[in-house]
Amino acid sequence: MKTLQFREAIAEAMSEEMRRDESVYLMGEEVAEYNGAYKASKGMLDEFGPERVLDTPIAELGFAGIGVGSTMTGNRPIIEFMTFNFALVGIDQIINNAAKIRQMSGGQFPCPIVFRGPTASAGQLAATHSQAFESWYANCPGLKVVVPSNPKDAKGLLKSAIRDDDPVIFMESEQMYGDKGEVPEGEYTIPLGVADLRREGTDVTVVSFGKIIKEADKAAEQLAEEGISLEIIDLRTVKPLDYDAIVNSVKKTNRLVILEEAWPFGNVSTEITFHVQKHAFDYLDAPIERINTADTPAPYSPVLLKEWLPDAKDVVDAVKKVLYK
Repeated sequence: MKTLQFREAIAEAMSEEMRRDESVYLMGEEVAEYNGAYKASKGMLDEFGPERVLDTPIAELGFAGIGVGSTMTGNRPIIEFMTFNFALVGIDQIINNAAKIRQMSGGQFPCPIVFRGPTASAGQLAATHSQAFESWYANCPGLKVVVPSNPKDAKGLLKSAIRDDDPVIFMESEQMYGDKGEVPEGEYTIPLGVADLRREGTDVTVVSFGKIIKEADKAAEQLAEEGISLEIIDLRTVKPLDYDAIVNSVKKTNRLVILEEAWPFGNVSTEITFHVQKHAFDYLDAPIERINTADTPAPYSPVLLKEWLPDAKDVVDAVKKVLYK
């Protein structure tokens, strides 16, 4: 094992796949000369040159469309958005072209493309730069949605995403790029659609993904001191969702709390709640609790932002609620 920062794991995954397959290239704003807005492509221009690591103008609709079109000529592009908030400018290419090409061409044109970049809040960046769109993209047939929470998963999942013949939305976090973690030496991949049992427990299942799962970890440590055992499942992939991992855990613990950094209406938590009540209703000893952001745009004020964003205390309170404590 070796220790890498999250950004280094991303760069290593892309570089390994570009060495392995000449049809893979990286395109986006500041990915080349500047080594990436978050230094997640550091050194790649020097190794692969300007024909495979391409800086673009501030024109997400344009370079997203170029990427989608290039899959039809045998390429496997990685399109970096400086933030997925900016992907809204290019969402027509993602939803109406990338997600539908395979079906609308009768299977003649797969669309092996990865759209990657930061998601959700990253401190005081205000409402238009602090949005979590995982459930938006997961709602669209034809797209896969991946949200890693640590460097090991980031590398293994990104390599699988690049090799996938369908479009993958790969969502990171500005607040995780400096996170360090152990990453296996040598070649490895992590299959899409398989959740990770992050922590084994007996009393309550907590399901989460992305950077907000750290709050579940903090809550688990605090509750362990009170004799309460949490089982934490890291989804890793939002679409396809590992329903079996969730249901099997609920059948063991009989209680479920879902932690998600997203607005409360029609999100990933909602889908999980529906599935569990349908397939594990008789195992539930308490109503399912879900923890989301407040149903407002993200505030700029640090005091309001703290109230808006879920934290470990919210997890502790929800766990005690399903335990009737």
